[in-house]
Amino acid sequence: MLELYQFELSQYSEKVRLILDYKGLEYRKIEVTPGVGQVELLQKSGSRQVPVLKDGSTYIADSTEIAFYLDRKYPEKPILPEDPIARGQCLLMEEWADESIGIKGRKAFIGALNQNQTFRTSVLPKETPGLVKNLVGAIPGEFLDVLGMGVGFGGDAVKDAKKGLKQDLEALSLILENQPYLIGDTPTLADLAVAGLSILIKFPEGSYLDIPEQLKGKGIPGLADNPGFAPFFTWRDQLYADFRTGSSSPSSNSSTPTTINIE
Repeated sequence: MLELYQFELSQYSEKVRLILDYKGLEYRKIEVTPGVGQVELLQKSGSRQVPVLKDGSTYIADSTEIAFYLDRKYPEKPILPEDPIARGQCLLMEEWADESIGIKGRKAFIGALNQNQTFRTSVLPKETPGLVKNLVGAIPGEFLDVLGMGVGFGGDAVKDAKKGLKQDLEALSLILENQPYLIGDTPTLADLAVAGLSILIKFPEGSYLDIPEQLKGKGIPGLADNPGFAPFFTWRDQLYADFRTGSSSPSSNSSTPTTINIE
């Protein structure tokens, strides 16, 4: 069976999970422990970043390389169009989604963590002592913004990310207004990448992710609850209903938040 080394809340891991489900491939999730688990993954695969797919004795790192590998090795239900123009459009949109939806979505998500104390403490491991949770929750959001400036996650970076995401979501909503998929009449890698990478903007409802019920359907204020972007999220959720299977717990111990209040 295929094995996916992952973080449950990694957008790029979700992109691969969606591709695997779309192709109808069975796989086992292996939750990587941040830090020590990534060192072990580096020793096995040559990469410390998730996702990494293991197929027999072969390890494939990077979500895009995994997508290409799966389409070569398991060609049923292809995700790369044969038509040259459609294929080119698909590859361009997939790369754009990685660099725009993926990176900006992560920045906006971290901004929501910084500004919402309840959200911040809810994503801590459930075994975290209450005293530590209280200390983390008590840290002023402004202080976290200052800390984040040094690594590209300060307040200005978050604002710029949200501004860019608004344009992205508007564009996607317009494209999908009169067509079923982003390119052509069947799903491609572009659709699966955009949909999977959008989970941190608004989590899908349903049992697709190993997250608490309170988190499902919630998202980043100003993005997830913007009626102008409803066409995109309606399309995304329908794609999930059509092709994403229910989630099963990762094989290793994982920690998920127990409460959430983003909006």
